[in-house]
Amino acid sequence: MTFTEQCNAIFNQVINDYHVTDNIDTPINNPYDRESIENRLYLKCWIDTVQWHFEDIIRDPHIDPVEALQLKRRIDRSNQDRTDLVEQIDSYFRQKYSTVNVLPDARINTESPAWAVDRLSILALKIYHMREQAERPDASPEHREKCQQKLNVLLEQQVDLSTAIDQLLEDIEAGRKYMKVYRQMKMYNDPATNPVLYKKS
Repeated sequence: MTFTEQCNAIFNQVINDYHVTDNIDTPINNPYDRESIENRLYLKCWIDTVQWHFEDIIRDPHIDPVEALQLKRRIDRSNQDRTDLVEQIDSYFRQKYSTVNVLPDARINTESPAWAVDRLSILALKIYHMREQAERPDASPEHREKCQQKLNVLLEQQVDLSTAIDQLLEDIEAGRKYMKVYRQMKMYNDPATNPVLYKKS
């Protein structure tokens, strides 16, 4: 099993686990050992799945403003958790490939492996929910057909992205590419760098 086959299997597991209750307040029940990469992948996709539904809810034009503000705070925390998880996954890769002899002509990639995995997690969610629309019994045939066409593109994209990630990991392992990770350094969550926050302190 390739790394992305493992990822996609775990992401599908997460999405199915979440939709047993389909509730943003459902506690996570991560079945994998805490120190394993599988645990991090499960947690990453769980965060993405819950946030997907946060984003649905907050777009309700009739949402109570107080509820909307509380939800916006949860989305902010979720975004920070998501970023932290990506950095943890990249730390796993850096450790895994720490002894690789990098070739003199090795090249850097446009993104780290974990940020590509982040996109793969989101893609699994798009596929799940687009399939729902393509099979929606109360929707018009035109709606279902349009969504089926989009689903076909998403499935093709999943194959291509999975292939690209596996090829990137092969290149890193062979020393043909090297990892260089930049921390996200989000400023709006930091009371020392967000002017709205530090001017009030």
